[in-house]
Amino acid sequence: MARWTGEWLSSLGGVNETSDGKPPRWPGERLGLPESGAGSVAGAGRRLVALLLDLLLASLLTSLFVRPDYSNVAVMQEYNLWSLGVWAAITVLPVTFFGFTPGMASRRIRVARLDGGTVVGLPRALLRAVLTFLIIPAAVRNEDGRGWHDRLTATVVVLIR
Repeated sequence: MARWTGEWLSSLGGVNETSDGKPPRWPGERLGLPESGAGSVAGAGRRLVALLLDLLLASLLTSLFVRPDYSNVAVMQEYNLWSLGVWAAITVLPVTFFGFTPGMASRRIRVARLDGGTVVGLPRALLRAVLTFLIIPAAVRNEDGRGWHDRLTATVVVLIR
């Protein structure tokens, strides 16, 4: 039975089953990924910490150029817009070419394509960032630990080691 945040269409038969018709024993089994170690699906905790580290890094980098003034709404709006742009840059560009953000690298996780491609590519990285920004697509995950942003881009976040 699927979690309420997972595949609610699991009763359609075969949606959440492995090739032998049984339910998956671990996240990523249906995708041919190992149960643990390098190449296995990264847990939600690692992914969340990586996102928070990226947001913190974006805020710190923005602070180098725009001084936050918590009493001035206009300055804070400008600061937040710049922070969003910096976050997009440190998310999209590294994922496009290397498969991970600075936060992901610190947690030893990366984005991998399901078709075996070596580079995630700009369209997928950009769509993942937009859907992550919207929060809900990244938060609603299936039994394989993949959010809508992963499923729409045919990617999965895996452990590096």
